Amino acid sequence: MENRDMTLTLKIWRQAGPDKAGRMEEYKLSGVSPDSSFLEMMDLLNLQLVEEGKEPVAFDHDCREGICGMCSLFINGEAHGPGDRVTTCQLHMRSFNDGDTIYIEPWRANPFPVIKDLVVDRTAFDRIIQAGGFVSVNTSGHTLDANAIPIEKEDADKAFDAATCIGCGACVATCKNSSAMLFVSAKVAQLSLLPQGQVEAKDRVLNMVNQMDAEGFGNCTNTAACEVECPKSISLENIARMNREYGAAILSKGNKGAS
Repeated sequence: MENRDMTLTLKIWRQAGPDKAGRMEEYKLSGVSPDSSFLEMMDLLNLQLVEEGKEPVAFDHDCREGICGMCSLFINGEAHGPGDRVTTCQLHMRSFNDGDTIYIEPWRANPFPVIKDLVVDRTAFDRIIQAGGFVSVNTSGHTLDANAIPIEKEDADKAFDAATCIGCGACVATCKNSSAMLFVSAKVAQLSLLPQGQVEAKDRVLNMVNQMDAEGFGNCTNTAACEVECPKSISLENIARMNREYGAAILSKGNKGAS
């Protein structure tokens, strides 16, 4: 059966800058192939806008392979749209029907201020990583091969699963509290589950959680919306593990906080 091109009505958030008022604008777009990706559809729209002498829509993208975490669109009320376990760039237009109206918005969270249109500032995540998302490395020339350190397969698997987090921010955008607990717990877990991450383990969890709070992210109330919308299926178990590690770190440091 031949796939026929679609005609869509797009209602898109437009905002000229961080300090400007935003609004939803409506666009009609024809000739959209069901086999094209959502971002290719956005490219087609921008080509139409440029040809009409209008300002194209600003949106984040990079790899377009579901790896980098740059694409960040709230589509019809869902982070990354209706697809299951996919990023916006991996969402195809066959998920929609000819004649559909599609609402496209940026992530909505105070720690993710809008830069322009659909682009948000996610450097809060960078600052959380800078606070503790690293391990000590011996650069003396007498280093130990990482593969020489025995690691239980269950721990290795859990660390790898946590490390698949791409930092897109869908968990924050989806959460009613704008909580970043799923992101932070994944970044803590991918290191704390491995022997290489034990050196800074206590300081890491304290510093990263404290930085998360300083950035203004909300608290977790276990609604699990973040896990449902996460394109990499990061588990809520990471949050429970991080809470345990945080409590233990606080007790071990005599309530003095990180060094």
